[in-house]
Amino acid sequence: MSTFDLAHAKVGDRVQHQFLVAERAERQASNGNPFVVLSLTNRTGRIDTSPIWSEKLPWVEGVAKGRIVQVIGNVNEWGKDGQRKRQVDVTGPVHVVPLEQAQLEDFLPRIADDPQVYWERLDKARAKMKSRQLRRVVDLFFADDAFRARFERWPASVNAHHATVGGLLQHVTEVAVFAHTMATTMGANADLALAGALLHDIGKLEAYTIGPSGFAFTTANALIGHVVQGMLMLERRLPALGDDALSDSQVQELRHLILAHHGVLEFGSPVQPATLEAEIVHWADEASAKAGDMGDALADASAFSDGEEVSQRIWRVGRRVWRRPHDWR
Repeated sequence: MSTFDLAHAKVGDRVQHQFLVAERAERQASNGNPFVVLSLTNRTGRIDTSPIWSEKLPWVEGVAKGRIVQVIGNVNEWGKDGQRKRQVDVTGPVHVVPLEQAQLEDFLPRIADDPQVYWERLDKARAKMKSRQLRRVVDLFFADDAFRARFERWPASVNAHHATVGGLLQHVTEVAVFAHTMATTMGANADLALAGALLHDIGKLEAYTIGPSGFAFTTANALIGHVVQGMLMLERRLPALGDDALSDSQVQELRHLILAHHGVLEFGSPVQPATLEAEIVHWADEASAKAGDMGDALADASAFSDGEEVSQRIWRVGRRVWRRPHDWR
């Protein structure tokens, strides 16, 4: 079954494809009649259905969050000028596909490149580290095959930047490249900044999960959060250094790199950056996240009316964005 390209969907396009149901919203019209809106996703993006009114509710009987469904309909657009949104107008019963006939990850967005492209960059950077101690700390995770297998599949967020299969690997690679370059330019400890970049988001392996409805938060995220969770993961592995154990102050600095990477308290950092390397890791993280948001915004076909260069206001970037109509040669 071919995948419907949600990123480039146009008004009038025919839909006759399979999707993952990300949400099923039960609502009520002004006259009291119930209706349903489905949020559909596949590896190219996400789109809502138009309201499925009460007389057609039998069409979505048995359709629930986390199920794979076959949808027939057409792409249309609704809303006021400047706030128009694409949706799928369902024109027939929605059929639930047996789980054994579909692979969940085939319906989740994923990075465009082969994960090996990112591993080669990270492994090359690790191999060039001059500090034996920092290399050993980083290798506690990044030389572990079980960690690598999970890390390359995980998203970097549930519904924000790099929310894709492989998004965490892509994001950490970007942060590592940015941090190492900035540290070298600013005369900071480049190995330390690289180590901080590699370790800063390891807690997301415990804070997020991939389940029947796609990416989701775990209990650990609700109770602890990925920032502190990452520090705890580091603490658990440090004893494996054995006779090459770090000093108390070295451990404190590594903790700080993880705990300070969100930069400010209101964005989830227990502390603010107190070293040059921690400041660099924070801004490298910000650069990857914000540029990722902008790239996703520009690629979001649903944010642009047909033929328009300027989008509607997009919540993730907090403003409208412009698609240039020209090329540079």
